[in-house]
Amino acid sequence: MAEGSKTEKATPKKRRDERKKGRVAISKDVVMIASLLGTFIMLKMLFPLIYRTIRDYMIKYLSLAPMVETVSDYTKSAYIDTVTAVLKGAVPILVVSMVLAVIGTGVQTKFIFTKKNLVPQFNRLNPLKGIKNILSLKSLVELLKNLVKIIVLVIILYQIIMADLRGISRTIDMDFRESAVYVLDAVMQMVYKVSIVFLGVAGFDYFYQWWDYERQMKMSKQELKEEYKQTEGNPEIKGRIRNLQRERAKSRMMQAVPSADVIIRNPTHYAVALRYDLDKDNAPVMVAKGQDELALRIVAMGEEHGVYVLENKPLARGIFASTQVGAEIPPEYYGMVAEILVFVYRMNNKIIE
Repeated sequence: MAEGSKTEKATPKKRRDERKKGRVAISKDVVMIASLLGTFIMLKMLFPLIYRTIRDYMIKYLSLAPMVETVSDYTKSAYIDTVTAVLKGAVPILVVSMVLAVIGTGVQTKFIFTKKNLVPQFNRLNPLKGIKNILSLKSLVELLKNLVKIIVLVIILYQIIMADLRGISRTIDMDFRESAVYVLDAVMQMVYKVSIVFLGVAGFDYFYQWWDYERQMKMSKQELKEEYKQTEGNPEIKGRIRNLQRERAKSRMMQAVPSADVIIRNPTHYAVALRYDLDKDNAPVMVAKGQDELALRIVAMGEEHGVYVLENKPLARGIFASTQVGAEIPPEYYGMVAEILVFVYRMNNKIIE
C-alpha cells in the first residue's frame, strides 16, 4: 500500500517486532554531545596527571639519549614506558567516551541488543534505493543539521581567536605547562559554548527522530486486519469454531434432557430441565435450558422420554436467568422446586427419603 494510506498508530505487536529487528528511535547527536562533553571534562580533570606523565617521560629519555650508544640498550624499557604513558593519559578518556556513548545509546533504546543488524543487508547496495535515500526528507534534515554545526563551530572558534589573539600569541614565551593550561582553558571555553548550541540541535534531532520513527511505524487498515488474523486468528474461522462448539454443547445438553426429573416452561419462550439425585446432588441441578425454538426442542425431547413438563412462567424465567447449565439452582428457588419435585415423585411413585 502507499505510505499515505498508513494512518493508524502502530500496534504493540509491531513495536515489539521492530525492536527485535533493532529498529528504534535514536538520535546520534545526543550520543555525540554526551561523549564530547564527557571526554573534554575528563581531559581537564586528568590534565595534571597527563602533564606529569609526559614531562617525566620526556625528561627521562632526553637525559638518557647522550649516554646510550645503541638504540637496543633501552628499547624494551622505552616500549614499556611508552605504553604506560599512553595508558595513563589516553585510556581513561577513551573509556569515559565509550561508556557515555553506550549510556547515551542505551537510554534511548532501553539497552536493546539484536544480532540482526550484524547480518549483511545486500539490498543497501541497490543504487536506486541509495538515490532515494539521498533525496529523502531525512537526508535533507541531516544536511541542515551538519551545516548548522559547521557554521556554529566556525563562528565560535573565530570569536575566541579574535577575542584573545594577543593572549594566544604570548603562549610562545610561556613554559610548556602554562601554555598547555592556557590552550586547554581556551578549548574548554569553546567546547562549553559549542555544547550549548549542540544541545539545542540534539534536542531538535531527538524529537525529529522520534517523529520520523512514529511516522514510519504507522500502519494501514489492511495491515491491522492482517496482524489481527495472525495474532487472533481468522474471524470467520473463529466464528465457525464457536458455532461448532455451541452446537456440540447443545447436543450434549439435549442428551442430558432424558435424565431430568421435571421440565419447567414459560410456555413457549423458556424451558429449564431440572434433575435431583439424592445420592449425588446437594440441590436440584439444571441439566438443560433453552429459549424459543430450543425451548420447544427441550420440551419435545422431555415428553418423548416421559419427563414431566410443568408450566410456571416466573419460575422458568427466574431459573433460566440465574443458573448455568450443570449448576445448582439458587437457594431462593429451593422451596418452589422442592414442592414440584415432591409432586412429580409421588406421581411417578418414587420414594423420597
